[in-house]
Amino acid sequence: MLLAVDLVILTLRGPSLHVLLIERGVEPHQGALALPGGFLRDLDEDILAAAQRELTEEAGLSEVPHLEPLGFYGEPGRDPRGRVVSAAYLAVAPRLPEPVAGTDAAEAWWRPVDDVLSARLHLAFDHRRMVAEGVERARVKLEHSALATAFCRETFTISELQQVYEAVWDVRLDPRNFYRKVQKAEGFIVPAGPMRRTENGRPARLFKAGPMQTLYPPMARSAQ
Repeated sequence: MLLAVDLVILTLRGPSLHVLLIERGVEPHQGALALPGGFLRDLDEDILAAAQRELTEEAGLSEVPHLEPLGFYGEPGRDPRGRVVSAAYLAVAPRLPEPVAGTDAAEAWWRPVDDVLSARLHLAFDHRRMVAEGVERARVKLEHSALATAFCRETFTISELQQVYEAVWDVRLDPRNFYRKVQKAEGFIVPAGPMRRTENGRPARLFKAGPMQTLYPPMARSAQ
């Protein structure tokens, strides 16, 4: 049995959630799109260290904050090279740079999550499943944590915060209901300075991230 690592790296590009993909430069599935990843170098290599190494080697991203375990994937037949178990890691982070392909990756890009989940883009191995489960984990994180504020500027409007939720959740939210939910989550956001004029010329209140990292009550998607 062989042990590998794979990485689901998510960020916002414009109005939509994107995932980091590579073009495989080697067999199996040479030329196919896939998540960055690879095998542990030896039995002494730490699994998390291997994930960070593969991310740097295949996509040139060395400063992705906090890789968290997503799960193990080891169904028989998932890899034509034999019985391969993959430890998948997830990162959801703002303002990540453009990737630079290296080692056995021919190219590396950010691609819209919707293109993967809808199967408009075909991924090698069982990587579509990993992306789907990583996206769902990210959506739950926005329900229960203050992660969304990290994707905003230092000060932001409620509308700008709503756009983050809409991009990650892939839904349209009612502004009034969203405003009420945000205000109920104590310590989530706090007022910050004078108003800012919006595109339609109307003034909008500015906020900044509050002290609470865990939201109560959570921003439940089903309640929007």
